Amino acid sequence: MNVLLFDPFNGAAGDMIIGTLLDLGADEGLVRAAMRSVVGEPTIERVDRSGIRAVQVRTHAPVDHRTLEEVLDRVAGSDAPAPAREMARRVFLRIHRAEESIHGEGAHFHEVGADDAIADVVGACTALSSLAPDGVAVRPVALGRGFAVGAHGTFPVPAPATVAILAGSDLATIPGDEERELCTPTGAALLAEFSTVRPEDLGPAGIRAVGYGAGSRNPPGRPNVLRSMLLSTKDAPGGDRVDILETNVDDVTGEALAYTIACLMEEGARDASVTPVVMKKGRSGHLVRVICRPDATDHLMGVMARELGTLGIRCIPMVHRAVAERTIEPVTVTVRGKEATIDVKCGWCEGKIVSFKAEYEQAAACARETGLPFREVAGTVEAAARRIFVERGVLEP
Repeated sequence: MNVLLFDPFNGAAGDMIIGTLLDLGADEGLVRAAMRSVVGEPTIERVDRSGIRAVQVRTHAPVDHRTLEEVLDRVAGSDAPAPAREMARRVFLRIHRAEESIHGEGAHFHEVGADDAIADVVGACTALSSLAPDGVAVRPVALGRGFAVGAHGTFPVPAPATVAILAGSDLATIPGDEERELCTPTGAALLAEFSTVRPEDLGPAGIRAVGYGAGSRNPPGRPNVLRSMLLSTKDAPGGDRVDILETNVDDVTGEALAYTIACLMEEGARDASVTPVVMKKGRSGHLVRVICRPDATDHLMGVMARELGTLGIRCIPMVHRAVAERTIEPVTVTVRGKEATIDVKCGWCEGKIVSFKAEYEQAAACARETGLPFREVAGTVEAAARRIFVERGVLEP
């Protein structure tokens, strides 16, 4: 399996991500065409960064700021491949959610809505699509420190948008050694969207290729580059490592089991279930099974012991779990004359949506508000989602 590993030891930005992927072997012709279609012809050249040869990408874009709708229109009309367009759309929705969490509903994009950011995102997604790795891992991202000046004035580094984007991801961070912004919001959103595998879950791997993307600055003594590596690994990526906890109980009520499952989920379990079983001597009982990250095992075993009174819990450690790429897509529908936006959970495989489902709590709230059965509300949302996904070319008709 081929895994793409980003090593943002000196931060990341959109142009650096494109550069490192091009140096790694991404299709330059496709990337140029995609970027040209949203802004203009980019400059792509090799430069020196503290003795390291790296690829620098410049968009030459004017300083124009656009709304989310305008940005998504530019992305949809680009010459990028369909999977890259869809990925770029998700990147900007990720940025928009971060902006709204900071500035409130209806927030404008400012720096990340500029034309150069559009070109960077479309170019980076096209580059990744052309490489088509089986999985993507990201080492801890250097953020920088100090203060910087932006559209809202002087702000602390990392920028509020960068912090909000990273807070909604599984990426790890480090401060970095420089008094400046090392990771931009665009860089953070791209890495968060690309990431599918935790670096610590990678097994032994060989390095097939290395790429370096250059930042615009060239400070002395430290290479301002983003490094990436294409790894060949025997372990299947696209998942993670989990522990499985199990115990059999025959003296616990249904109410206690339901309460325990709720507690386990609230305390960090990835999943929890109860299955009726026939135990020794023909006694009826239940198998309680919990899936969790290894660092949560001890705590969740304590929850199980406390709530169930069990005398023994089996732990099946470090099981590889294949995980499909998942996204949340907001879908707006009209239900009994009222407009409602409900999230749809989507599963992806090879750039296509393979499953989708309306988010339960939101659909249930809409059902209660309108008086319609839940199944009708969920069906309406999912039918609208199907039409949208087919039109985008990410779902088979």
